[in-house]
Amino acid sequence: ILMFFCSLQDQFDNLEKHTQWGIEFLERYTKFVKERSEIELSYAKQIRNLSKKYQLKKNSKEEEEFKYTTSRAFLMTLNELNDYAGQHEVIAENLSTQIIAELSRYTQELKAERKSHFHDGRRAQQHIENSWKQLESSKRRFERDCKEADRAQHYFDKMDADINVTKADVEKAKQQAQLRHQIAEDSKNEYLTYLQKFNKDQHEHYYTLIPHIFQRIQEMEERRVGRVRESMRVYTEVEHKVLPIVSKCLDGMTKAAESIEPKMDSKQVVESYKSGFEPPGDVEFEDYSVSMKRAVSESSFLNARGESRRRSRSKLWPLLKRNKLMSLLASPRQPPPPPPTSPSPDGLLNGPQSPQQPKEPLSQRLNDFMGTKHKMHCLRSLKRGVSSRAGTGQEDYSHLPPEQRRKKLQAKLNDINKDIQKEMDQRDALTKMKDVYIKNPHLGDPDSIDPRLEEITQSLEKLQLEAHKFEGWLTEVERKLLEKGSESQRRQSSHFDSQGNTPLTNNYGQNRESPDGSYTEDPSTETSMQFKSRSTEFDEEFDEEEPLPTIGTCKALYPFEGQNEGTISMAEGEMLYVIEEDKGDGWTRVRRNEDEEGYVPTSYIKLFLDTNAKGAMTYI
Repeated sequence: ILMFFCSLQDQFDNLEKHTQWGIEFLERYTKFVKERSEIELSYAKQIRNLSKKYQLKKNSKEEEEFKYTTSRAFLMTLNELNDYAGQHEVIAENLSTQIIAELSRYTQELKAERKSHFHDGRRAQQHIENSWKQLESSKRRFERDCKEADRAQHYFDKMDADINVTKADVEKAKQQAQLRHQIAEDSKNEYLTYLQKFNKDQHEHYYTLIPHIFQRIQEMEERRVGRVRESMRVYTEVEHKVLPIVSKCLDGMTKAAESIEPKMDSKQVVESYKSGFEPPGDVEFEDYSVSMKRAVSESSFLNARGESRRRSRSKLWPLLKRNKLMSLLASPRQPPPPPPTSPSPDGLLNGPQSPQQPKEPLSQRLNDFMGTKHKMHCLRSLKRGVSSRAGTGQEDYSHLPPEQRRKKLQAKLNDINKDIQKEMDQRDALTKMKDVYIKNPHLGDPDSIDPRLEEITQSLEKLQLEAHKFEGWLTEVERKLLEKGSESQRRQSSHFDSQGNTPLTNNYGQNRESPDGSYTEDPSTETSMQFKSRSTEFDEEFDEEEPLPTIGTCKALYPFEGQNEGTISMAEGEMLYVIEEDKGDGWTRVRRNEDEEGYVPTSYIKLFLDTNAKGAMTYI
C-alpha cells in the first residue's frame, strides 16, 4: 500500500480538517438520498390516491359505463398506474435499506475510528513535545552550571593570587570552584542523556508512530471514498432494477389505449338505448288553400275532425288531437297567472294573461319531448299521461321500451338462474353430507341437516316460480318484437315500392276539403293513400287504451284563453271534467270532451272531486 499521507507528517492539523470534511460530505450525501426516498414515497402515494380516486365505485352508474371499451381501457390504465406507483415505493424502500441505513451506520463507525486515530496522533505529538521540553530544560541547566563553575574558578584564582587573603579563605574558594565544576559536569551528562532520548523519540515519532497513524487514517479515508462510490452505484442500480417493470406498466397502458374500439362502443350505445319502437310515418301534406273562403276555428275543426275520424280514420294523429297531445307533452313551463281582481271582461283584459311561450312546430316539440332525459318510452305512455314525475319501478319492466325491457328481463332471469344454481349446489352438498352422516353416525346427526334442506327446497321453489314468471314476460316481449320487426319490414317494402312507382309531386294540392271538415283525396294519388294507411295504424296504436278516468268536476271562476301549448281555454261558469289534480306547479288537467283536454290555472277553478261526477255533470 502506498503511503501517501506519510509526506504530510508536518500537516497533521490540515489532515484532521480534511477527514472532518469527508464525514460531513458523507452525511450530506445520506441526507440527499433520504430526501429522494421521501420524494419517491410522496409521489407513489399521490399516484395511488389518484388511481383510487378514479376507480369504479361499487353500485354506481360507472359500472354501467364499464361496458364501453373506453371505460375498460381507462380502468386498465388506472391499474397499471397503481403498479407504476408500486415501483416508486420499491425505489424508496431500496434506497432506505441499501443506502440510507448503511451510510448512517457507517458514518457513526467512521467518526469513532477517526477520533481514535487522531487521539493517537495527538498523544504522539504530545510525547515528542514533552521530550523536547526536557531536552531544552537540561540544556539551559547545563549552560547555567557551566557559567557558575567559571565564576567560581575565577574567584578562586583571584583569592589565590592575593597575599592578603588567608589560607582558609583560599581553601574555601578552591572547594567552591571544585563543587561548581562537578555540578556542571553532572548537568552536562544529564543534557547528553536527554539529548539522546529526544533524538530517539523524534526518530520514532517521524519514522514509526506518525507513519503508522497516518497509514490508518489513509485507509480510513479510502474506505470512506469507496463507500461513497458504492452508494452511488447502488443508487443507480435501484433505479435500473425497476425499469423493466415500469416499462411493462407503460406497455400495459399502451395496450389499453389500443384496445379501444370506436365501432364497438357505437354498437354498445345502440344496444343500450335501443327502444324497439318504430319511427312515425311521413307527415301528410294538407292543402289549406281550398278552405280560405271560410274561417274554421280550432275547436270546430277538431269537432268536425272527430266525426271524420270515426268514419274514415284517415288523418295523421298529431292533427287529430292537438290539445290532447300538447297537454300530454308537459304542463306549461311558466307558473299560472294569478286570478283577475274582477271576473268581468274588462277586469280580464286588464288582468294577467296566461303564460306566453314561443310557438314551435308540433313535430319539433314532439322530437324534443321524445329526446329529453325524462322522455316517455312509448306512445301509449304519452296518452296515459305518464311523465318523469310518475312512478317508474315495475316488476315486469313494462315502463321500459320493448328492447330495453327485453334486456332487463334477460338480465333478471340470468340472476335468478345463478341463484337457482347456487341453491342446487348447496342442496347437493348437504345431501352428500347427510349420506356421510348416515354411513358414519359418529361424525354427526343426519336429522340436523333436514331443516336446512327444507329451507333450500322452499327457496328453490320460489326461485323457480319467479324464473317461470320472468320467462313468460320475456317470451311475450320477444314475440312482440318479432311481430313489429316483420311489420316494419313490410312497411318499408311498401314505402320503397310506392316511392319507386309514384314520384312525390304537387298532387297533394289536389286534395279537397268537404263542407263537414273532412278531407277527400284524389283516387289517383297513391302517396296520399300510403300516408293515410300509416296514420290510421298510428292512430289505432295511440287510441288502443282508454283515456284517463275523471276524478271529479270543476267550475270556471274566471275566463281563461289558453293561448299556450298544453293549455285549454274555458269560459266563466263552464263545467269541465278533472282528470289530474294539481301536482304543485299551479296547473290542473281538465277535459271538455273526448278530443279536447289540457291544463288550466288551479286558481281559476273550483274543484268538486267526486268519482261519479261524469254522470252527474251539467253545463251552465
